[in-house]
This record gives sequence, C-alpha cells and structure tokens, in this order.
Amino acid sequence: MAEMRVERDSMGEMLVPSDALWGAQTQRSLENFPIGTETMPVEIIAAFGILKKAAAQANIELGVLDPTVGSLISDACDELLAGALDGNFPLKVWQTGSGTQSNMNEVVAARANQLAEERAVALERPIHPNDHVNRSQSSNDTFPTAMHIAAVLALSERVLPAARALITELERLERENEGIVKSGRTHLQDAVPIAFSQEISGWRGLIEAAVDDILLAAEPLRLLALGGTAVGTGLNAPPAFDALVASKIEALTGEFFLTDPNKFHALTGKDAMAFSHGALKVLAANLMKIANDVRWLASGPRLGLGEIRIPENEPGSSIMPGKVNPTQCEALTMVAVQVMGNDAAIGFAASQGNFELNVFMPVIAYNWLQSARLLADAMESFRVRCASGIVADRAKMAANLHNSLMLVTCLNPYIGYDNAAKVAKKAYAEGTDLRSACVALGYLTEEQFDEVFHPEEMI
Repeated sequence: MAEMRVERDSMGEMLVPSDALWGAQTQRSLENFPIGTETMPVEIIAAFGILKKAAAQANIELGVLDPTVGSLISDACDELLAGALDGNFPLKVWQTGSGTQSNMNEVVAARANQLAEERAVALERPIHPNDHVNRSQSSNDTFPTAMHIAAVLALSERVLPAARALITELERLERENEGIVKSGRTHLQDAVPIAFSQEISGWRGLIEAAVDDILLAAEPLRLLALGGTAVGTGLNAPPAFDALVASKIEALTGEFFLTDPNKFHALTGKDAMAFSHGALKVLAANLMKIANDVRWLASGPRLGLGEIRIPENEPGSSIMPGKVNPTQCEALTMVAVQVMGNDAAIGFAASQGNFELNVFMPVIAYNWLQSARLLADAMESFRVRCASGIVADRAKMAANLHNSLMLVTCLNPYIGYDNAAKVAKKAYAEGTDLRSACVALGYLTEEQFDEVFHPEEMI
C-alpha cells in the first residue's frame, strides 16, 4: 500500500498519497467520482498552466499578490507546461460540471512551495491554492477560459497545420494528374467525363472551405471569461484585471485574446465552443466524402472501379491471402463519425446553462478536444500513408471512359436529347457502342459521328 500523508481543506482531513502534489480537494474528487477512465484532457491542463501564470503576473502588476509568491507560482506553471508535473492531474471528466477540482491550484501551490524550500526563499506563510494561485479568480471563470485557450491552440497548432499539409498534397496530385480524362459519376452512376485533376481539385476545395469555416468560427473563442469570477460580476477581482490578464495570456501564447465584455454571457453560454465545433464537424463531413471517394475509386483490384491505386500498408484479411484494404480511408471515416457524435454531445451540453453557469463544461472540453486531436492525427496519417501514394490507373480510366454510355450527352446539340437517349438505351440493351447504335438508328453517319464525338474534349 502506498504511503499516505494527511492534507486538510475547509471540509477537514484527507489521506493523500505521499508522492502526489495534489491536496485534499483533489483527493475528494478522485474518491467521489470513480466514473469511467476518461481523465481531464492534457490540453486543458496546459491551458490552466498558461492562465495561472498569466493571472499571477497580472496580480503582481495590480499590487494584489506578493511578487515573490507570484514568481514562484509562475515558475511552477512553467514546469507544468514543460511536462515536469505530469501524473499529478488524475481527475475524471465525469465530475463536478464546473470542473472546480481541476482548477489544479493545489498542484501549482504545492510545487511553488517546494520551489521556495529548494531556493531557501522565506515566505510569510505557505502559498495557498485559493488565496494565492486562485487570486482574483473562480473555477467558474477559469474553466471556460481554459477551454477557449485550449481550443484556439488546438486549432492553430494541430488542426490547421494538418489540414494545410493535406491541401498541399492534393495540389501536388492535381499537378501530376493534369491531362488525364476519366468518367464522372453522379448518383453512383456513370456521368459525363471529368479530368482527374478536376476531381482532385474538388477534394482540395472541400478542405480549403473547411479551413475558412474554422478560422471564422474560432474568433468567438478569443473572448475570455477570466475576470468574471463566480457569477460574472467580477467579485474579488481588482479593476482592470480582466483586460490585463487577457493581454498576458496573449503574450504567453502568441495568440490574440480579449476579455469578454459580457462576463454573464461568458460564464453561462457555451455557444463559442458549440459554434467552433460545428466547423470541425464540417471538416469531418468533407473528409468523410474524400475518404469514401478514394476507397470507391481504389475498389477492386479486379472487380471494382480500380481507377486508382493506393499504398498497400498491411494485410487486409486473416483468411484471404493477398487481400489489401483501404484502411487509412476507414480510419479517417471512423474519426469523422466520432466527431459528428461529439458535435451532438456538445450541442446538448451547451444548451444546459442554468442561471449564471453552465455545468457541463468538462464534457464539452473533452469532446471538443478529442475531435480536434483525432482530426489532426487522422488527416496527417491519411496524407502520409494514403494520399501521397495515390496513382492513377490511366488504362483503366481510359477504358471506363470510352465504355461509358453517358458520352452520348455530347450528341444532344446534333440529334436532340430524346434521340440521344434512344442511342444510349439501344447500345446498353444490345451491348454495342454508341457509334454503332447511333448509325443504326440513322441519326448520324459514321463520319458525322466521328467528327463530333471526342470524349477527351468534353471536360
């Protein structure tokens, strides 16, 4: 059994593992919520480290926190951000809906006190989780602030770089496949010709449009609740704390942030999280379409469309030797499904604000950040292990193109829609080509047909 120590909070004594930096409040939450395996996202923990450091700096500047104490808190936050305090944040997502115990003041305070001891810094009294680390703050304004910081950083550092890298890969594929004409398809049926590069440009456009949506939807995330404290009134926060701490967070992250001018909205409304996740859902939907296109086009290798070849990454069957499956497409589509499910959960949670607070914040944060993480990882994996290796099967594309009955569309201006339909139906029923059917029906001579029928020019 692990060695334990006694810690105290406003409710009394608690036994805490001797080697843990957390205190009584964290231990109470750990014991009171043995629910599931999902712990608070690491992105939220890092965001708390940023805002606690920024708050300490602002409190020093405003004269409400001793500079020595504030400096020790700041240094402890630096260690947190560097990963040195990993393992000290064990709390579950399924806890108090404001994430109060994940405000992590106990860990920062404990480490700051250790630093004071290591540096032989004399303190008037030990650094306190609430009185010092949480100075001018409440869980009710820090948790929504942490969510916004984490979301903005997840977009700028992970989702958008992965999306832009995939766009670049698709641009390369476009250039390399210029001049290849293939059959288009609508309703999963043959359609008029399209250039393969044009088809790829459609994929690229789907990602570009989603990126634009994400950038637009990210703007409300830059408004921070910090400074509203418990109910939005700013009780116990000094004047100008909210604007100053937002500027400190901006300096620490390199991302633009502002204090929310309406703290009552900031605490109870989670529309910024729901709105921005909607843009992630758009990206997921577009990635689903691209992945499905790729696996349809690569289907076969002999009995499917077989118009492209994709990398063969691993055996596809435990019983069928030589089988290879489009596994990167499958992984990407599963991620898309998960993101769509997360969007539903976030939407429901965002609707549940009561009076001055929404108490569904941990589940919103967990699902939002999972979506961002999965999308970024899946796009990168798909780019490296699938998209980069897409190769057009020119012979199969040409064969399918010239076997398509929808090439008859180019005859509309010469023989009319109804007659062209008769040509297509005759060719299909008799298993002949369009040329033979058109000539047999007497609509065009062989010479006239050859003069107007040029599939490669129909794009």
